[in-house]
Amino acid sequence: NQDMYILLLQNLKNTFGKKYGESPLFYACAPGRVNLIGEHIDYCGYSVLPMAIEQNILAAVSVNNSGTITLANTNPQYKDFTVSCSEDIGIDRENPTWHYYFLCGVKGIQEKFGMAQLAGMSCVVDGTIPPSSGLSSSSALVCCAGLVTVEANQKSLSKVALAEICAKSERYIGTEGGGMDQSISFLAERGTAKLIEFQPLRATDVKLPDGAVFVISNCCVEMNKAASSHFNIRVVECRIATKMLAQTLGLGSSRLLKLVQVQTELDASLEEMLALVDELLHPEPYSREEICKELGVTSEQFSSELLSANTQHVKLFKLHQRAKHVYGEAARVLQFKSACDSEPAESVRLLGDLMNQSHASCRDLYECSCPELDRLVDICLKSGAVGSRLTGAGWGGCAVSMVPGEKVESFLQAVSKAFYLPDPRRAAMEKQSLFVSKPGGGAAIFLTE
Repeated sequence: NQDMYILLLQNLKNTFGKKYGESPLFYACAPGRVNLIGEHIDYCGYSVLPMAIEQNILAAVSVNNSGTITLANTNPQYKDFTVSCSEDIGIDRENPTWHYYFLCGVKGIQEKFGMAQLAGMSCVVDGTIPPSSGLSSSSALVCCAGLVTVEANQKSLSKVALAEICAKSERYIGTEGGGMDQSISFLAERGTAKLIEFQPLRATDVKLPDGAVFVISNCCVEMNKAASSHFNIRVVECRIATKMLAQTLGLGSSRLLKLVQVQTELDASLEEMLALVDELLHPEPYSREEICKELGVTSEQFSSELLSANTQHVKLFKLHQRAKHVYGEAARVLQFKSACDSEPAESVRLLGDLMNQSHASCRDLYECSCPELDRLVDICLKSGAVGSRLTGAGWGGCAVSMVPGEKVESFLQAVSKAFYLPDPRRAAMEKQSLFVSKPGGGAAIFLTE
């Protein structure tokens, strides 16, 4: 893939030259990721298990005294944008277009160093991650922008600090994510997946089994997290479930915000937490009134303290199902890592079972799948995958499948024939929608020539 990369850089350099009449000073790249297991649990405080993919966001940059940051994209559907270096950078949550993700990264670094005046920059951005596919194209753009801003302003930060700043700054656009995407984008290393743990943030190598290949397939339904409230509703449901469990258990609900904190306070196992969820939370949806009564808060406090800006309209909350998914999925992540570490003969089958259980939980308890994803996962399993599951936020985007090495070719052909070829729109997108993925490296800066 090195030739492909050189071609991309050459193309980026040419576009930059045509646009700005000069050569770039440096390039930055930040990879997308595929989450192998551990969906929708990072914002609850639990460890996740992603790997970086070879597809990434690239930027070519020159630094100047213009007093402005000018952004352009190699894709003509993404419009140019210019912002002053000295004014407060505004992010429009109602209109989550590409340049606002870039500006999230810029603003995060500006605030970290308290810089009143940023260096002027001219940038051209290119990307090979399919947008709105659940492979973290938007977070890679935020990370790339953060890295560009550090370099252009001659600052330095550790990869861990960069990941933490970019995770926080993506929230400017309204998505209340947990930090997995930004962490793997910076901390990834070629050839290994990573167990990402939070508070403190750290990444541990996870060697994937030799006999297995991971294949990504896009169901071709786009899902933009910031443009819909699905994602933040789940964050809010987990937050309320935390408060309800803490209140019932006499832990004092006011200071606890994440489901992991309830487990830590009780010093309980994940299995014990699953039993407590069954015992203490009812499967029927909770109304606002019931939650307010249980927590002893007013309707106004409920809206301002527990809901986000784009979830004010929600009337019913499925607390039992969401908490059950989170504690169950957190346990599957640890089992997945343990199976990779111990390399038992049947580890591929074991990992496949965990992936299948994860998809069922995302579909039934967390309700973050969609009919096209469920059908694609089903086709992948029938085509020779030992495990297949949605990856990323869901409600569209990609599935990741684990396929025995000797079956990869027949798997790709079978999925193509059953899912992509019968539909003209999908058939046209197949080249960038169905591919084998190996663990890629992390974000980097490189100087020209």
